[in-house]
Amino acid sequence: MLIAQPGRMGPLKLRNRIIMGPMGTNYGTTDGFSTERDKFYYGERARGGAAMIITEAMVIQPGARNHTNSLCLFHDRYIPGLAGIVDAIHDGGALAVGQINHRGALLKRSVLGMEPVTASDWHNPNTGEPARAITLPEIDAVQHAFLDSARRLYRAGYDAVELHAANGYLFQQFLSPRINRREDRYGGPIENRMRLLTETVALIRGELPGFPLMVRVSATEYCEGGYTEQDMIALCQALERAGVIAIDMSGGTNESPELSRYCIQPPSFARRFLEPYARPIAKAVGIPTVMAGRVIDPADAEGILQAGSADFVAVCRALVADAWWPRKAFGEIKTPIRKCISCNVCYERLTLERDVACVTNPMVGLEYERIETAEPQLRKNASPPSGRKRILVLGAGVAGVEAARVAAGLGHQVEIWEKAARPGGQMPLALAAPDKADVAGVWTYRWEQIERLGVPVRTGVNASAESIRDFQPDLVVVATGAKPRSLPFPVKTNVPLLHAWDALLEQDRVPHGARVAIIGGGMVGIETADTLIHYRGVKATVIEGLPVIAKEMARNNRYDVLTRLAKGGARVITSAPVESVEGDRIWAMVAGARTRVEAGDLIISAIGPVPNRDILPEVERAGAAYVLAGDCNQIGDFLTAIRDGWMLALAVDMRLPDSRLWKAAVNSPTL
Repeated sequence: MLIAQPGRMGPLKLRNRIIMGPMGTNYGTTDGFSTERDKFYYGERARGGAAMIITEAMVIQPGARNHTNSLCLFHDRYIPGLAGIVDAIHDGGALAVGQINHRGALLKRSVLGMEPVTASDWHNPNTGEPARAITLPEIDAVQHAFLDSARRLYRAGYDAVELHAANGYLFQQFLSPRINRREDRYGGPIENRMRLLTETVALIRGELPGFPLMVRVSATEYCEGGYTEQDMIALCQALERAGVIAIDMSGGTNESPELSRYCIQPPSFARRFLEPYARPIAKAVGIPTVMAGRVIDPADAEGILQAGSADFVAVCRALVADAWWPRKAFGEIKTPIRKCISCNVCYERLTLERDVACVTNPMVGLEYERIETAEPQLRKNASPPSGRKRILVLGAGVAGVEAARVAAGLGHQVEIWEKAARPGGQMPLALAAPDKADVAGVWTYRWEQIERLGVPVRTGVNASAESIRDFQPDLVVVATGAKPRSLPFPVKTNVPLLHAWDALLEQDRVPHGARVAIIGGGMVGIETADTLIHYRGVKATVIEGLPVIAKEMARNNRYDVLTRLAKGGARVITSAPVESVEGDRIWAMVAGARTRVEAGDLIISAIGPVPNRDILPEVERAGAAYVLAGDCNQIGDFLTAIRDGWMLALAVDMRLPDSRLWKAAVNSPTL
């Protein structure tokens, strides 16, 4: 495998070709200090086999904070904490590279009162906020802030520094003729537009000649009026002449959801999609290049190297999903890779100023994210600390299977009972919409281990108090999922009515070309519309009571689906709570007025489910101890379901003993 081969960047020796790309986490403090969470997070990915860890973009000036909890570098007080991160990365066998950044026009006034500045007067299309042109004295101050930050990284023990000149931030704003309309030495031809960056590189190289320097660029802006391929080749060749040891390539700009999709891609984007833009740059320079862009499987990374599109591969969100991706790819850890599904919950949480989480890896950023808790069957001593217990899992959806996977890996005796004819729970629903094939990784990772661990799975089982009692479980995990919720308003109509789940799973029940009214514009509602337009050619109207469509979706993914709906001629009505369905009309309150919406040929309900706890009376009648997991506990998503299953399995060994023994112990005179 090429990805397993060692490589070099200038003076740096890398143990393989896998690099962890820089991604924000919000794991720091509001004062910009690093925390133990940062050490766990980066250290575990170094132990997982990445050759180089590029830590998140750090803040070079007090007035240029990325996020509320971004790591900062504008004072020496931050050095000791960052040195701890470096030690954690080095202890894991990886190189540590610190990325430094100034967001320019993409700074948000809402984050600690930041003032957006950029190349020329401009409005951020994402926030609508104005950004003023940065002055020459301010340019000098920014460049020296980059230098001072690089010095602090050097003192903290980092192996190299990376300047972030990609994804729509200040350096790229100067590079782009869309934004840079200056008439001084920083505007006009590419030689001038690159000057802010090349001067900064020269400043750092002059003051820190022995400190390796990398630069991240967006190989293309993916929009009209941006810089050209020849511009980028000229830039990267100039950076090579200036002594940069590697070019790290991303794409797009985070200035709007439309363009941000090219930085943080939804599942509709092809794997390795950046290659057509990365390869010409890689061929034009003599220094190593790194390429990012929807690298999900080891085969994706291997293909990039074999095609000569880059010398190293930046595995980004896939390393959030599985810290041990490289070692699993190399066959050193004999379990499946827990795959990224490009849901972009990680990025969405950042935009909401929350800490990063991962749908397929709920333990990211926590001390539980260790190989012995993620893959407990790999422990040298697989015996449970408090003795082997009998665990019955009711429900073979994601939450139940995750609980069974971890509990069985810990050495407990586990069996799964499923009422349906096959396991999987709501996975068929999750996979029904177009471009959702990658979501299958949520299931295949867990199911493959259930089979390897030999966990018995019985389908078509109607559990009863008697059958549960006969099993004699020490614990019952109730993971029976959700069920459709009834429409909460009067319905009197002859128009056929389907639930969204039925429409997704049995699409032939929807006539080709039908006029369909979908009540509910959450993720299920808009994905149902997208699916039926794509596969059945329907004319869809989506009615949503809230002012925002699918607010639970990551905005890049939501924009992607809404773009397809617009192209498919869908009508989307927001701020329109439905009051009733009467005959062939749906009545909704729109702008304070009772408004008629034609029901068309079919009404589809997508108003969300309720917990399915139908089995609880039987479990309670059996007298068994039980715990709820997943949607039957609380309606959520894959993240909450998997977290429930994982953590309750880890808690099995921490449960109270049998109540009679507990009472006897409490009443013992020896206590």
